[in-house]
Amino acid sequence: MQGLHLTADLHDCRCATPWLTDATLLGERCVRAVRDAGLQPVGQLVHAFPATPEGPGGVTATVLLAESHLCIHTWPERRAATLDVYVCNFGADHSAKAQALMATLLSLFEPTHAERHEIRRGAGAMPMTTATA
Repeated sequence: MQGLHLTADLHDCRCATPWLTDATLLGERCVRAVRDAGLQPVGQLVHAFPATPEGPGGVTATVLLAESHLCIHTWPERRAATLDVYVCNFGADHSAKAQALMATLLSLFEPTHAERHEIRRGAGAMPMTTATA
């Protein structure tokens, strides 16, 4: 078992508000981004949370991949989101596809600040690296 696990905590996202609040829109965009990166979606679950006194409800969007998963959580009242992209590299190295998917999602949300982490998982994995944008 080997893989690449990418995470990003996005702050002060400048994207249009529907990307943070519209479950259908975000879910469809996630599947398209997965396919555009050359990965294979095999299932999807998207959930919209109700509005609170702080503002509109956020969204959790999960796309199951033949290679592993993509998961996004949004907090529109904070203009924030978290991204999680994990690909298994058992039969082939999907690392470049995972990086491409993450780049697409970062472009979608347009964060002012992003805390990014890269974890190489599995036997003989390289140590984790951290990047802040």
